[in-house]
Amino acid sequence: MVMTVEPAVVVDDESVRLTTTLSLGASLRFPLQSARSRREVLIGAALLLIPVVGWLLNMGHRIQMVQQMQRGEPAWPAWHSWGALLRHGVITFVGMLYYHAPASVCLGLGTAWGLPWLVVLGAVLWVGATALVPGYMTHYCRTGDVASIFNPWLSLRRVREGGRAYWHAWLIASSALLLSFVGLLGFGVFFLVSSVWFWQVAGFSFATVFSQRHALVDAPTD
Repeated sequence: MVMTVEPAVVVDDESVRLTTTLSLGASLRFPLQSARSRREVLIGAALLLIPVVGWLLNMGHRIQMVQQMQRGEPAWPAWHSWGALLRHGVITFVGMLYYHAPASVCLGLGTAWGLPWLVVLGAVLWVGATALVPGYMTHYCRTGDVASIFNPWLSLRRVREGGRAYWHAWLIASSALLLSFVGLLGFGVFFLVSSVWFWQVAGFSFATVFSQRHALVDAPTD
């Protein structure tokens, strides 16, 4: 009898999911944990070479990844349904513009009129708006409710409900942002990769907080 040996099957270790306990190590590892995830980061980096559209597609890609994980599906592949990715990117970006509009007006007028107090007010409003944006992102991924994006009071409530875990996510995102600048050492080219990596780390961290806090994740599918 001739015995045959089956070739070993290499299984990607995609163990970091929205149900994983939030930590710096897990978040930093999330976009790089498997061959599939690393390939998607490289695709995102290449798309950044397309002005504006590439950035919006990357935004939509993060939405798609979270949606799939919330449905109990693997995060990757998520580079598909390109029209939907672009639509998600545009909608969430418009939400960001909406939240930052008052700050932008104050900063612009304060600078033009030479009013330092108005510039300071604009800076404070900008920080506040930035803090509110994650309050709508994760729930939009789950529900697709566009109207909820433009409800800052709802976002504020969710941020408050996030508690210490929410600010832990900000600490992780800030750490990833600083690390991403290492990409500038590669003549700026690698910065495209490290930028996509950073945004995925940040998106995963905030999505973990709100998905766990509001039970937005379904049981895994086979």
